[in-house]
Amino acid sequence: MAPTRRDGGHSMFKPHRTILGLASVTLAAACAIFPASAAQLYVTTSEATRPPIGWVEFCAEQPKECRTAPSMPRDVVLSAAAWKDLVRINNWVNEHIKPMTDLEHHGVIEKWSYPDDGYGDCEDYVLLKRRMLVAAGWPREALLITVVREPNGDGHAVLTVKTDRGDFILDNQNAAVLHWSETAYRFVKRQSQSDPNRWVSLGDNRPATATASSR
Repeated sequence: MAPTRRDGGHSMFKPHRTILGLASVTLAAACAIFPASAAQLYVTTSEATRPPIGWVEFCAEQPKECRTAPSMPRDVVLSAAAWKDLVRINNWVNEHIKPMTDLEHHGVIEKWSYPDDGYGDCEDYVLLKRRMLVAAGWPREALLITVVREPNGDGHAVLTVKTDRGDFILDNQNAAVLHWSETAYRFVKRQSQSDPNRWVSLGDNRPATATASSR
């Protein structure tokens, strides 16, 4: 499938870390981290799995947000303009949303929602980034909510952006947009590109030495 051109359970709360001057990071600099093997550009996907309960409840409360027909997978052509757009939106959300646990915010352990009042946890950051990127013209099929595990075993949510240059991760814990292989996470599951209501299990095809050093 040809890429789409784009030019121009417990709570997963974690605070973000601000990095000033992030917008000056160039696409060329980001591409310098790419692994030698093309196979490592993308996270390995496998069988279908159950969606997170937070997503199921989010869809029950906001059915219009999840009422989509299956479609063909699409990757973004990561031009310099697209990279700038990605960094801008990621940075804006990380700067403007203040971290707050679901228990503090909603009085429940787990609740996925848009942080329209300016507060939220990791899933809420992801939902807002996804919504803003779609509004900016990015294809939904390239923007995948992803569940990961931190080195200490804690659950966390990030946004995977599927591009012709690999899978990139938008994260409220790190203001830099990173290639998936440069993160310290164990990737668990994410939305299918063809259907956001279908989730798939993930594997890790990084070399054992690289995986150990990244964690």
